[in-house]
Amino acid sequence: MGAWAPRPLLIKRSFALAGHRTSVALEPEFWAVLSALAERRGLSLAALVAEADARRETVQPLASCLRVLALLARE
Repeated sequence: MGAWAPRPLLIKRSFALAGHRTSVALEPEFWAVLSALAERRGLSLAALVAEADARRETVQPLASCLRVLALLARE
């Protein structure tokens, strides 16, 4: 089966953002890219997510914002 072996569809992680707890569910591949981006920038994953949350448009869901960030990091 190789690369197409069944894996969890979404992994949920919880963060404290702007004084409240929130959870974000993303595919493992997105979490991997975001973790690598955070490491390259010398940040924790939580700090990277908080930065993205602070900069996003309020109408954009956080999960969508993080997926776009991961895609842009791959360019």
